[in-house]
Parts: sequence; C-alpha cells; structure tokens
Amino acid sequence: MWKLLLAFVVFAAVALFVLKKGGGNVDMGGEKHEVSTPAHTAEPASAAAPASSTAPTAAAAPASAASN
Repeated sequence: MWKLLLAFVVFAAVALFVLKKGGGNVDMGGEKHEVSTPAHTAEPASAAAPASSTAPTAAAAPASAASN
C-alpha cells in the first residue's frame, strides 16, 4: 500500500514539474469567476452574411446519395 502512495506522490510531483517547465499557463489559485473579454474587436455582421449565402457544399447532399 505504501508503494502505491509513494508512486502517486512521485507521479504528481513529476506532472507538476512538467506542467510548470512546459510554459503552460498553470494557475493553482483555485476557481476563478472573472469574465475575460477577447482582445480583438468583433467583425460587422454584414461581412459575415455573404459567406453564409454561398452555394451548397457536398456536405449538404441528400443522405441517399452518400449511401450508394
């Protein structure tokens, strides 16, 4: 039993070391309830409208054609 506990402690220490050295954004401060806003500005809705009115793609083909 003590070997299992020791293995868990060693694994946890190695995992934390790798996460800290890996340059990831590791925050051990607990749960946060802040709402972060994106740094970029939103594009106008008129710019997105022409993209949605393009011709149908192959994904929109009837299911019976795909099963043949």
